[in-house]
Amino acid sequence: MKITRSLIVGGAFVALVGLLAGCGEATSSAPIGSQSSSAASSGQTDSASVGSADDIAFAQLMIPHHQQAMTMADLALAKASTSEVRLLAKQIKAAQSSEIATMAQWLTDWDAPILLPSSPSGHDMGNMADPRSSGMMSNEDLSLLLKSKGSAFDQMWSQMMIAHHQSAIVMADQVLESTTNADVRDLAQKVIEGQTAEITTMKELLSQ
Repeated sequence: MKITRSLIVGGAFVALVGLLAGCGEATSSAPIGSQSSSAASSGQTDSASVGSADDIAFAQLMIPHHQQAMTMADLALAKASTSEVRLLAKQIKAAQSSEIATMAQWLTDWDAPILLPSSPSGHDMGNMADPRSSGMMSNEDLSLLLKSKGSAFDQMWSQMMIAHHQSAIVMADQVLESTTNADVRDLAQKVIEGQTAEITTMKELLSQ
């Protein structure tokens, strides 16, 4: 079962940055990207205390993206027919859970909310509201994956995860073009390197 997907994360990510600036108050009483009161009073501007609009948008979008990858990894741990797929799922889950924790801490430090696919007020959150525009799997995709079995599951899971990883790499590449935050840069590079290697592994599995 071959799955194709148009990855248009680049434009959608830029749109999300502008949108977050305009409607961030819908999800938090604190301005997005504002420094904590102690940091602001001291004039502190180091990378641990300040996140740009691009840095914040990257973390806010990547967290739910990673969470879905972990859901897919859990499915593979329960349903995969080969040890290779199960081992890769464990690897993905371990890496992305750690990255979620890191990005969630950034958002806390930056007084920025961790966003859901749509805000409580019902405001459209751009590419987060349309799973396909950020490489996210739709509910229909995940339902098909859940219903599949054996080698068909392994093939579908690998194809979906490749598309999912490719979109994460696009987002990481984009934030690298704008960020001046060393921590964001390091994590984005880690995403690119780790998920590129995992894509190579999944393509090898598909070719067997």
